[in-house]
Amino acid sequence: MNSSMPLVEARGLAVGHAQRTLFGGVDMTVNAGEIWCVLGPNGSGKTTLFRTLLGLLPAREGGVHLGGELVARLDAPARARRAAYVPQIVSSPFAFRVLDIVLMGRTAHLGLFASPGASDHAAAVAAMQGLGIASLAERAFATLSGGEQRLVFIARALAQDAPLLVLDEPAAHLDIAQQAKILAIVRRLASGPRAVMFSTHDPAHALDIATHVLMVSHGGSLLHGPARDLL
Repeated sequence: MNSSMPLVEARGLAVGHAQRTLFGGVDMTVNAGEIWCVLGPNGSGKTTLFRTLLGLLPAREGGVHLGGELVARLDAPARARRAAYVPQIVSSPFAFRVLDIVLMGRTAHLGLFASPGASDHAAAVAAMQGLGIASLAERAFATLSGGEQRLVFIARALAQDAPLLVLDEPAAHLDIAQQAKILAIVRRLASGPRAVMFSTHDPAHALDIATHVLMVSHGGSLLHGPARDLL
């Protein structure tokens, strides 16, 4: 993928589910080094937008290019090598160790039925070290706090080694100190060849770290542009 190519490009995009369109007219270009905040109330369509941009839901209108390729033409591994997604709900019903969960981020780089090798373990450990959670590697995921669980799933996304990181409400349901820690990490992650998109209903989060903002409402109206101008 060309390093100067936009990581995400949407033109005339409308998103929704079933037979309902939530909003349309999305024209956006996300480049490396940028932090895009999708700001809006709960239920306004922030998650639906992310899932459409990532090719997990079909667009109602318009199109999305992910790393220069039409997302509808990419298979799941190809999409995963271009974008890593951290959903808002990060629980696990299984008794996985933290290291097991972070290693799952390497799936996009493995062949069918292949097992993680030394380089995959090294990538997982590096991701945990970068977030300061390497000491949790052998802990059972279910025993962690909400903030620690969020960091584990961010580490899994980093181990995926994709240039675009998409975080759905990364600071939701955390106390103020944990929110500040997560936002500081998001700011740091949008460096070099990487861009970050995250959603929130708190304008303070957008003001704190975003370079660009896309504001959505229940009525389907949109505003988007550089954070310093829009907010």
